[in-house]
Amino acid sequence: MNYYDKIAKSYEELYKEEQEKKLAIIKKYFEASKDDKLLDVGCGTGISTEAFDCNKTGIDPSKKLIEIAKKKAAKVKGNKTRYVVGSAEKLPFKDHSFDIVISITAIQNFDDIEKGLREIKRVGKDRFVLTFLKKSQKQKKIRQLIHSLFKVMKEIDEDKDAILLCS
Repeated sequence: MNYYDKIAKSYEELYKEEQEKKLAIIKKYFEASKDDKLLDVGCGTGISTEAFDCNKTGIDPSKKLIEIAKKKAAKVKGNKTRYVVGSAEKLPFKDHSFDIVISITAIQNFDDIEKGLREIKRVGKDRFVLTFLKKSQKQKKIRQLIHSLFKVMKEIDEDKDAILLCS
């Protein structure tokens, strides 16, 4: 059982307020239209996935977090968000199948950061929102990889995260 499966029941208590704060900052600079297809990599309980009003898919390796996300989505009338158990390093989607790919404070947890970022780029078209913990020991490597794989349009220094809006 992974760490996030173990803390699944208290995940939102631990992270919801922090995630919503980041999402409010992101939404000042970034919008999704109803027709956009969005993928949320490392979606957890769907906090970041559900923040956007479009055609959404969330993926996370934690079965327990995905179960919670599905239950929450099912309570919202007309919600068609799809949640999938899976890893960033092997996204089960066709090339360029999403208009937008986001990954909110998950990249530092990827087993293989470069492979995960390459997969994000592969399944996305041209809009990406990538955030990671600034205090992560991997932050320098993550920043370098993002800058080498994506065109960084804007970098925002949030309290705990670096937020990169990319194409």
